[in-house]
Amino acid sequence: MNIIFIEPEPMEDLHVRWLDLPGPTDVMSFPMDELRPGTADRPTPPGMLGDICICPQVAARQAAESGHSAAEEMLLLATHGMLHLLGYDHATDPEREVMFALQRKLLLTFLATR
Repeated sequence: MNIIFIEPEPMEDLHVRWLDLPGPTDVMSFPMDELRPGTADRPTPPGMLGDICICPQVAARQAAESGHSAAEEMLLLATHGMLHLLGYDHATDPEREVMFALQRKLLLTFLATR
């Protein structure tokens, strides 16, 4: 897996090209293999995860709006991007609940150990 920090202009290009949405976004994930989340009795098979692109400028703006540090925002974005690479999505309400609950748990667990 790669985490790539990119400027707003190339992030906007990716956002338009792959999602047909204007403006730069905070994070985009580009999976190499089509992985799906595993279960206790059926683990996720091995594979190449892919790339996570993060735009620090967008992250810094969002962090200021949310009242936390840019580093914490980029940690959130990296976690979010990694979950996408692992096959999680938030296109539907049930998917969103699962993905965001796991994201929250991972972040809180990590931050509690710092």
